[in-house]
Amino acid sequence: MNRLAGAAGQAGQAVLDGTGPSAIACPVWQADPAWSCIDLLSDVHLQADRPATFAAWRRHLLDTPADAVLILGDLFEVWVGDDVRSSRFEADCAAVLRESGRHRRMAFMPGNRDFLVGDALLTETGLQRLADPTLLLAWGRRWLLSHGDALCLSDTAYLQFRQQVRGAAWQAQFLAQSLAERQRQARTMRDASAAHQASQGPADWSDVDDAAAADWLVQSGAEALIHGHTHRPGTHTLPGSLARHVLGDWDFEALPARGSILRLSAAGLQALDLGAEPP
Repeated sequence: MNRLAGAAGQAGQAVLDGTGPSAIACPVWQADPAWSCIDLLSDVHLQADRPATFAAWRRHLLDTPADAVLILGDLFEVWVGDDVRSSRFEADCAAVLRESGRHRRMAFMPGNRDFLVGDALLTETGLQRLADPTLLLAWGRRWLLSHGDALCLSDTAYLQFRQQVRGAAWQAQFLAQSLAERQRQARTMRDASAAHQASQGPADWSDVDDAAAADWLVQSGAEALIHGHTHRPGTHTLPGSLARHVLGDWDFEALPARGSILRLSAAGLQALDLGAEPP
């Protein structure tokens, strides 16, 4: 583990204080220049009734050649508090994270489904928490990392909900309830979200605002944004020779299977579709 010790020595160092409606406070995550590559993934949506997705995720985390894995949100379909890891499936997920962390640096950024991941899980598994956004410095380049939901500016109802549930008061009140009651409420919210999404076509789903993304990049001095959330993998060109790289979601129960990662190295950024690989 000695070669990993200095990998994120600057994590938590603020490079921007953030002023104005679109300003950001952005800590730095410094990669070790001796590393060969970093894997970035998001939107795995782990849940007990999708065993093939769990198996593919477990296989990748234990076998990847990456020196670090950065998870940019929605690792779990839902996370209602760290006490849920007493359940068999969540305990199995924690065991995979812990085992992978014995061999490489692991970091986690909360998404809209798992923003209640707390210090207990992170400490148990060795995950480092990433702020949203975080500036990644790797192989002489600057990459801005985000889950992406905060940049979906057209979805005003969601942004209001996001502001509410990210607040300390709402979280304290929610976590004070029994685990069973929290799980019941989470199922209700998830079902409502699924019904709303099903009533729209994919073209109507909210997407990241390119102007806001470019603004974040200018403020952070980064060349490209890497994010998930929208389930629309691809690369978008932004003004000023900037770029937005989008991670896809995971679903190995689907045909064809989906499992999107981005692998960053000194050679640049490579998109990999694990769903197209043999198990």
